[in-house]
Amino acid sequence: MIKKVTILGGYDKFGKKEPVRRVDINRGEIFGVVGPTGSGKSSLIADIEQLAQRDTFSRRKILVNDKEPTYEDRTNPRKKMVAQLSQNMNFLADMTVGEFLTLHAKCRGAHKSCVNKVIELANTLTGEPIKKSHDLTILSGGQSRALMVADVAIISDSPIVLIDEIENAGIRKHEALEVLSGHGKIVMVVTHDPILALMTDKRIVMKNGGMQKIVTTTPHEKELSKELSKIDDLLLNLRDKVRHGEIIENIQLKGLTS
Repeated sequence: MIKKVTILGGYDKFGKKEPVRRVDINRGEIFGVVGPTGSGKSSLIADIEQLAQRDTFSRRKILVNDKEPTYEDRTNPRKKMVAQLSQNMNFLADMTVGEFLTLHAKCRGAHKSCVNKVIELANTLTGEPIKKSHDLTILSGGQSRALMVADVAIISDSPIVLIDEIENAGIRKHEALEVLSGHGKIVMVVTHDPILALMTDKRIVMKNGGMQKIVTTTPHEKELSKELSKIDDLLLNLRDKVRHGEIIENIQLKGLTS
């Protein structure tokens, strides 16, 4: 069982040592990665996905349970430790949701009964219902992301989940991160979204391709994230109503923020 992933600092894009020399991320924790565009956020999670061993541009090193991963750990797809969810992810397979989940469960050695659990969980994360009979290729972006979050939580045995900017993915973000961390995953989320950033346990601040500092999320920030999440859920529900041609009435904005 993977209990901890460690990032050992390397160098920024100018060849200077990163100020942060070590980051330990424990099972069940949610870490954010924040910084301006071009600051190196995606490169950091790419290093984690590759289980880098001083062999990437940043020269960072990734340890798993305080040990170097083996060559097989890094190259054998059957031992893949990392699952990545991105905003631009879409399904291309010509099959139904039920067929896809059944096949994935079989490949992972999971019981086929988990297919219904995945769909039920996914439907708590998006306002657009997902059914077994739906073709994968007709799913919206929000449905696709919700389905993959639920799939990673229940079927996938990858213990590390990297999420690259899902802020506009049309899912309930707060619930999605809680689902993943609640299933014992190590979660890292790259984001510009204050709702996501403030609900993490800690966040790595990136600049010029290097890890500059680690900020621990305060209790006030976590409460603020919950209040902002209420507004986000309202917008998600309103979007679904507008899509279906409904008239918006009796919406109360008071009390959504403190």
